Amino acid sequence: MSFKRKLLSAATSALAVVAFTTFASAQDTTNNTENDSTQKQEMRERRGGRGFGMRGGKGMRGGRHGGDKMMLRALGQLNLSDAQREQIRGIAETYKTSTQTQREDLRSLGMKKRDGIITADEQARFKEIRTQLKTSGEQMHNSVLAVLTAEQRAQLEQMKEEMKKRKMERRQNRQNQTAPQTEVN
Repeated sequence: MSFKRKLLSAATSALAVVAFTTFASAQDTTNNTENDSTQKQEMRERRGGRGFGMRGGKGMRGGRHGGDKMMLRALGQLNLSDAQREQIRGIAETYKTSTQTQREDLRSLGMKKRDGIITADEQARFKEIRTQLKTSGEQMHNSVLAVLTAEQRAQLEQMKEEMKKRKMERRQNRQNQTAPQTEVN
């Protein structure tokens, strides 16, 4: 074989290897994308169907926007006695166990609603469960407040007002940041 043929053969082989590698990696990328979406779906299911930025999350908290959790966190800042801590822990545990099946049902119905496959009966059940959970949450809230002294309730109310104030400030800051900036000539 002449030198030209050997060189041409080597160049053709190298080009074939590069082309084959390109096609193989393109298929792997597609396969990875499918695997990524499958993994994301599995993660979403493990989290109970809540994805980042989903507005449906409000319904999972009974419309209270996480108020019960914030209240329990705020209780940690109060000077609670050991007996009060135990009572509140018992109230929270009772609430959690008594509403567990409702929360699971709400989560599965919420996933159906998000996916657009919820029936009218399921939609009605979804609203009913949310109402029940809201009522249960209010009862838990009132039970916890009954454990506190008048001074602790006043302190808790003050913390709540401060949280509202900070929330309004954050909202104002966000609105100011997203407002269109007009230039003055």
